Parts: sequence; structure tokens; C-alpha cells
Amino acid sequence: MAELGRVVVRDPDSLLPGGFWAAVAVWVERPQVANKRLCGVRLEARRSASLPRVEHSGPRPSSGPEREEQAPAGCGPKEGPGHGRRFPEGGPGTRPSAGPEHGPQESQGRRQQGEDQREAAKAPLLSRVPGQPGKAGAGEGDFPASDLDSLWDDFSRSLASGNREMLAFFTRSGAESQLEAQHGLDVILRTVIPKTNTHCPLNAPRREIVVQDVLSGTVTFLPLEEDNEGNLKVKTSNVYQIQLSRSEEECSAYSYFSYFQRFISVLIFCPERWHSDGIVYPKPTWLGEELLARLARWCVESRQGGFKSTLSLISIMKYSRARQALKEKYKDMVKVWPEVTDPEKFVYEDVALAAYLLILWEEERAERGETARQSFVDLGCGNGLLVHILSSEGHPGRGIDVRRRKVWDVYGPETRLEESAIIPNDETLFPDVDWLIGNHSDELTPWIPVIAARSSYNCRFFVLPCCFFDFVGKYQRRQSQKTQYRGYLDFITEVGSACGFHVEEDCLRIPSTKRLSKTRGIYSPEQESSPENVEILSEPAKVRRVLFSRAGSLSLAEVAGELDRETLRRLKRECGGLQTLLRNSSQVFQVLDGRVRIRDWREERPRKEKEPEAKRRLFSETFKTRICWFFAHHPDGCVLPSDRCPFAHGPGELRPASSKKKRQPL
Repeated sequence: MAELGRVVVRDPDSLLPGGFWAAVAVWVERPQVANKRLCGVRLEARRSASLPRVEHSGPRPSSGPEREEQAPAGCGPKEGPGHGRRFPEGGPGTRPSAGPEHGPQESQGRRQQGEDQREAAKAPLLSRVPGQPGKAGAGEGDFPASDLDSLWDDFSRSLASGNREMLAFFTRSGAESQLEAQHGLDVILRTVIPKTNTHCPLNAPRREIVVQDVLSGTVTFLPLEEDNEGNLKVKTSNVYQIQLSRSEEECSAYSYFSYFQRFISVLIFCPERWHSDGIVYPKPTWLGEELLARLARWCVESRQGGFKSTLSLISIMKYSRARQALKEKYKDMVKVWPEVTDPEKFVYEDVALAAYLLILWEEERAERGETARQSFVDLGCGNGLLVHILSSEGHPGRGIDVRRRKVWDVYGPETRLEESAIIPNDETLFPDVDWLIGNHSDELTPWIPVIAARSSYNCRFFVLPCCFFDFVGKYQRRQSQKTQYRGYLDFITEVGSACGFHVEEDCLRIPSTKRLSKTRGIYSPEQESSPENVEILSEPAKVRRVLFSRAGSLSLAEVAGELDRETLRRLKRECGGLQTLLRNSSQVFQVLDGRVRIRDWREERPRKEKEPEAKRRLFSETFKTRICWFFAHHPDGCVLPSDRCPFAHGPGELRPASSKKKRQPL
């Protein structure tokens, strides 16, 4: 056996050993985070187990060089290129044998180790199933637990029959003592799914047994292969292990802070026979460098900023196949893309999104026992490619957008795309549609759950939020402890729940920083909520309501007096305070000599033709790039006609804002 690498983990915040098991959970459940050539894994089964009792028929092997003579052919510890380095004397992190010669220091070290082990045992080994130690994550085609029992029993018998080297590899010791062999293990069966790629042969999924030993601080990966008779057995040549260890001698010799240092190691049982396919089984150098560095970093990262579980609502294997098939089918769209936008980003993003929806809907039909394909309407469909793909794959639907795109002419008449403004009201309902889609639908995003709930009890929704809007304008951040993106996702969840839906969240695999979706909205009519009465007011809306209810103008103190303390605290926390809010909402509010009033645009002076060119250019660049708040929300509408108002009277007048050109370097 060989050690491929060892990294010191500094732990000033005392996150270990719990942080180690959190990092292990990422590699066990989501290895694609580190290995980009993998699509993901499927957790098949899980059980608790223990190592077998071994009847000793002779002297125990020592931990010194004699072990090399006892190792199986080709599996001795050998140092060389790509095989890592040999163990130091006694192996990495070897536990000293109990005996009186160690005295009080040994007892203290064991007590410390026991406390660490108990702390690690509290950490969830599989974050996807917290609180359920006997169950693996849900997956398509779950492997029967009885088959995992059979595989583990066969492997245990091979250990008991004399495979002392493998048993020592598990126990991190050269001795198979009864006390070390009998503590509990957590055994998981997983299927590793590689990415499909047309440039190389299709790699079949590989099964592995993962053995987690919390008390010893090890996780061992046992790849499985079929023998000539089709039976699964452990492939000993590709067995490897990740260890968390600590040297008692160093802790007593160095400073106080040495107690907060651990070592993470990656070891291979049979380095001479390791077979690397470059995908599921990387090269040993990758394990000892890239993977080890990532694990060390994940160990001490804040748990609040953990990894999002991608594709948690669908089968990863089905998604991988569907996405590759759609990429091949629609790759020519990149060549004929007539828009000025990046064709590769938009085409492949919509291909990935279409693959997700197709698998989601396929599994929904199987769950409901239906055969008819779901219908849909894409609100704010943009370039319409998602509508084109879903329609071409057999789902009846259409897309609606306020502006026609050039690429619409490429799709043909079979793809139904409509140029129309979408105004949420009693006429904008879709009672015969199964799903409403909002893919980067901007201002429409919070309205889509409301429209779906009002359309019918059977209508569901899928939204992929991008820009942050509430019902009255820009979404205002509510909690400083959350990012604006996280807060907006929670806001959309609140809207869906208020409309009676059970909202689920998933993280997509698309080339975008905004890839968290709200989906699988199931309307629950027994919930006491009415979508017609949904009202989620932001803090700016409360200030506007105060000014509407009082004639003329109010001083800043009077406005503050009309708001309760909790609202003022939220304004300070989320908007920077009342004055900052008023200053940032100049379209609606006007502050003059310390008094606040609703802005009257009739009093605004018309722009002079002799104004500086810079001001006139700035005005022309922003003209009609935002919706007029008065036109959309004031009871009397906007006091200016459309041709004089600098803001758009409805989505039909909106024009894209011009991006600022970067100044060329001198």
C-alpha cells in the first residue's frame, strides 16, 4: 500500500472532525464537484456493518518492512512515479498500542481521541438524508438492500479467511485486534455515472462500496467488477482510502495550536496494479494532489456556505443521456443563430433546461400513471428556443413575449410563438395548461405562481429567477444575513406557499450563475389561502401608501412616525434607512427642504436643447428603459402622455438599456 499525499489541515475554529465528514459527504454524494468528468452518483443502498472476527493461527504481522513480504503479488508498498510514497514506520496516524509504558499521556490522548470520535459521530454522514441513518438517498432503480448485504458478507468472509493486509488497511493498524474490528461501520453502495461524450466511447456507470469508519476516521472506496460468471466482486487493484489522523507526539511537543491541526491522507491499497481510465478512476497523482487539496479546503469551510445539491429532483442518469441526445440534435442552431447574443451560451443553456424539464415531466407521468404529455406556456419566452425544443419533443405548448426575435423565423410554423404583452389580470389565465414556465422572466417571476394558482387546480409552475423583482418594482433585500439571491429565492417560495403550492427547489447544471429553480409546484386546495388576495408589500410600498393617505407633503419625521418600529428597523437593515430609500426612488418621491411628497412630473421642466451634450446623451440612453411606476400603480395613472413621459407606459414601449462602453486605455 502507498500514501499518495498528506496535507496538514489547520483548524483554529475547531470544525474537525465534523468538517472532515462534511467534506467526505461531498465526495461521496457529489463527486462531480471535484471530478468534472462525472455527471454524478446514485446512492443505491445503505446498511450498518462491522468487520469480521479473525481467528489468529500464528503471530501477528508487524507494521514494519516485513509486511511487504506478506502482501499479495503486485500489491506491496513500492515507491515510484505515480504510486505515491511509502508509509512511514507504523503507518500514517497509527494508534500506539495500549500499555503501561505510555503512562498518563497515553490515557489523556485516548480521552481526547474519544471526544473527537463522539463529535464526528454527530455529523451527518449523508447530508441528503439527515436523521435517517439506515437509508440512502432516493435514486432511480434503487439497488436492493439484500444485494448489498450479500456483497458485504462475501467481502467480509474474504477478510476473515486470511486477507490480513486488506483488514489492516481498514483498521489503520498492523494488528487485527478484536476491539478494533468490532466497532460499527457505515456501508453505502453507490453508482458512479460518467458524463456522456461523443469524442470518446460511452463509459458505463460503475458501482462502488463506500465504507465509512467514524471512530477510525477513514472512508474506504471498494470498486466492484463482474467476474466471468457475471457476479460482482471487489476490484482490489483500485481500492483507495481517505484518512483523518493526528499525531499524539506532535500535539505534546508543539504549541497549544498544534492540537487544532490534523492530517488528511489519501492511500492506495495496490499502487502497482492501479488502473486509471481517466474518468471514474483518475490517475493517482490527481487523487494525491487535486482531490486532497479540495478535501482539505472543504474541511474548514463554513458549513453555512455548503454545496448545493444539483439535480436532486430527477434521475441523473436519465438527464445525462437526454442532455447529450438534445445537444447532438440541436447543435446546428449555433451555426444559424441570427441574434447578437452568444449562441453557445443560449443554445446549450436551453438544451440543458429542456433536458431537465423533459425528465421531470417523464417522471411525473410515471408517478401519476398518465401517458399524455404535459402542455405548457412559457411566459416571457425570449428567443423561444426552449419552446421550440419542448414542442419538437412532443409537448404541446407555446411561448409569449413582449418583443419578437429574429430567431423565431428559423423555427418554422410548428413552434407557436406570440408577440404580446402579459399583464396579470383575469384575462391572463391558462385553465387548460399543465405547466407555466418562467425562464429568466424578470418582472413576471413573482406573478407566475399567482397566475398558475388562479388558472386551475391542476396547473403547476417552473421558474428560474434571474433579475430580482417583486410585485411593485425592484425587489428590496430583507435580511442582511442572506445574499440578495438567496433572499429572493425565499421570497418566491413565500409567494408559492401563499398561493397554496408545495414548492421545491433544485440546482440546475447550466452555464449561468443564476441556476436555482423553483419547481414541481403542487396546488393544495385544502390550504386556507386565496391567490386573489395575495399581497406581499415591500418597504417602499408602505412608504408610498403613507404618502397617498395624506394630502400634500410630509416632513421626514412625520413619514417616520407613520411607520412602525419594525418597518424602520428593516429599512435601516435592508435599504440603508428611510432617506436612502427616498433618494433611490426618485421616480416616485421628491424630497425638497426636508419635506417628502409624491413627485408630480407635470412640474418637471422640459429639457432644453442647449443643455450640455453629456446630459442630453445620458437622458437619451435611459429614455423608456424602465416601466413608469405611476402608469402601472397610481390610481389615476400617469399625468403625462406617453410621448412626454420618460418612462415606458407598458411593456410594449420598453427598450433595452444601452450598456456602458468601457473606456479604451491610453
